[in-house]
Amino acid sequence: MSEFVQNANDGNFTDAVLNTNKPVLVDFWAPWCAPCRALTPIVDALADQYAGAVQFMKVNVDDNPQAAQRYGVQAIPTLILFRGGEEKQRMVGVSRKEVIAQAIDLQVDQAN
Repeated sequence: MSEFVQNANDGNFTDAVLNTNKPVLVDFWAPWCAPCRALTPIVDALADQYAGAVQFMKVNVDDNPQAAQRYGVQAIPTLILFRGGEEKQRMVGVSRKEVIAQAIDLQVDQAN
């Protein structure tokens, strides 16, 4: 896991994700999920690429069902991009790095 990816949980989700002024990409995943494992190197590469501009968080849905339920995560992997405490974009399944980067760029531009 990239040094720029942190774990969020039911207890710290509000502070770690919603109460920040940077865009935040949250990866809802589970260790048994093969597509989630396939997405991990993409998220890690993006975290390295956007270090300092965007926060990257992972939420294990098995260990943190409240966060997943709160945002209606019904399939994993699900990436949700937040800015200003609001959901701005959702991607379900394994997305290409370029697609995720385009969504991130839009939020970074709007945050500045």
